[in-house]
Amino acid sequence: MKRVKWNHLALILAILGFVYLVSCAKKEDALQKIRSSGKITVLTRNNAHCYYIYRDEPMGFEYDLAVAFSKYLGAKLKVATPSWEGLIEDLEKGKGDFVAAGMSITPSRQERVDFSEGYLVVTQYIITHKSNQAIKGIRDLNGKTIHVRKGTSYEDLLNGLKGRGLNIKVKIYDDMPTEELIRMVAEKEIEVTMSDSQIALLNRRYYPDIKLAFPVGGPVKLGWAVKKGETALLGKINEFFRHIKADGTFARIYNKYFAYVDTFDYVDLKRYHRSLESRLPKYKAVIQQAAKKYGFDWRLIAAMIYQESHFDPRARSHTGVRGIMQLTLDTARDMGIKSRLEPEQSIRAGVRYFKKLYDMFGHAREPDRLLLALASYNVGYRHVQDAQKIAKQKGLDPNSWAALEETLPLLCHRKYYKKTRSGYCRGREPVRYVKRILTYYDILKREAMG
Repeated sequence: MKRVKWNHLALILAILGFVYLVSCAKKEDALQKIRSSGKITVLTRNNAHCYYIYRDEPMGFEYDLAVAFSKYLGAKLKVATPSWEGLIEDLEKGKGDFVAAGMSITPSRQERVDFSEGYLVVTQYIITHKSNQAIKGIRDLNGKTIHVRKGTSYEDLLNGLKGRGLNIKVKIYDDMPTEELIRMVAEKEIEVTMSDSQIALLNRRYYPDIKLAFPVGGPVKLGWAVKKGETALLGKINEFFRHIKADGTFARIYNKYFAYVDTFDYVDLKRYHRSLESRLPKYKAVIQQAAKKYGFDWRLIAAMIYQESHFDPRARSHTGVRGIMQLTLDTARDMGIKSRLEPEQSIRAGVRYFKKLYDMFGHAREPDRLLLALASYNVGYRHVQDAQKIAKQKGLDPNSWAALEETLPLLCHRKYYKKTRSGYCRGREPVRYVKRILTYYDILKREAMG
């Protein structure tokens, strides 16, 4: 009988001990799960500023940041792209670890998720057609219909304006990309939409007929979101952003997608879009062949050609360079061609010469290497070398394009050029040259997004 009682007591104690251990055991949080599994899932959007496929490679501003974060944690990144409304819903259901989708931090969203510190500040603009002179301020929206995607901060802001007496109609679209609504404004299918500043400025390249009419509200912060209560993961995200902003990684990723978006020449961009339809097709096959041979994206070469000659095979500069790729006589000879005015010869020689310059910057990382080569094509390798030397003297990275944007313009000042190998140079020209090519290149790349 005693043995039965002792067995019974031992069983009770064992059960109590198990219950105690279970109650004391902490539930594994998101960060611990990421570390134990070695995987992290980002919830984002499949669009031009978050995540897309280009030349069979994933890319996008938010995607590149997410990749950098996964490396920071030592985890493998997985990507999920639900609908806009599904981003927070899927986060709450545990289908992803964090949302990185250019999402603005709003009070209504903060009730459902926890946001990181703001990593980017944007302004929300009313977008109209360039020809629309009637809408210049808030009061001009009276009686108008503004078209926006459902579940956005734009919808919240516009409903707030309605609540304060503004007579507007807000037309809501289910999961309609902001870029598509901007296109509809450009083609006069709708009159008004709204957009964050960086999205609007980027899309102005593709649709130069749009206008950022005026801002609504003050600056807005964008943040990454995690499930409520995931403080450890949130802390790591904030730590990550502080780290990449300090070491230049954030600026490098931002510039990859949004560099020079505020540089806008309406007449030039309209002419460029026309040239893509009327002139580029004549030379596209040759450009593609030459680019493939030397390992470049043909769209970059096409952007260079437009900047050099506007696809005019008989173009001539006051400096004596000629042809569709504006080659000097010496370069043409070095590259083994007989006529700079023959388009196929000029393109093949120009791309070969560009590859030669590109190979000279083997110590630079991408995209800096490409940009240094572009500047050299414009102003000459030796002048770029001089600018690199000045950068080094100033404690800057000589293989960084950001550094050379500072030092190339100094080559027009005697204080600097008198100590260089190649002397005076109008150093602002290659900086402008690179800016324009990146803009033209971005416009062509957009057509290839999958």
